[in-house]
Amino acid sequence: MKRHSLPAHLATLSAAFWVGGTWAIGYLAVPVLFRMQPDRQLAGMLAGHMFTAMAYVGIVCALFLLAYLWRTAARPLWRHPAFMAALAMLLLVLVGEFIIQPIMADLKLRALPLEVMHSELAAQFKALHGTASVLYLLQSLLGIVLLVKLPAAGKVTG
Repeated sequence: MKRHSLPAHLATLSAAFWVGGTWAIGYLAVPVLFRMQPDRQLAGMLAGHMFTAMAYVGIVCALFLLAYLWRTAARPLWRHPAFMAALAMLLLVLVGEFIIQPIMADLKLRALPLEVMHSELAAQFKALHGTASVLYLLQSLLGIVLLVKLPAAGKVTG
């Protein structure tokens, strides 16, 4: 590995870590958790922690990738698919983690002592959960674009 290609290699690893982690958590770990854990409230709490951890990984990876592409990609950046995919994924992560998730957490608290799914807030919670799931799916699909369109390490973008 050449020293000057280190940022390109780190960009590739960041994208792979972010997208791979997103898929592994959302489509492997969480479904297995809900299938194996009989306490759905505990499973939901653990899944929430995994999604939050992955959101922070995504934010760090996105910021690095956007900075890397800003420095290396041809202008205009809005025409660069990897830049736009990373930016859209970052926005989806931010909306999910800092808008939707806090509202869902508030609904859970307001439902106490009942579980939110057994309260009058269940419909609201289901709607938000559905919205979060669609946003996560979009993020996962954009991850494919990011991985395919991210310039290979050492390749000059243009």
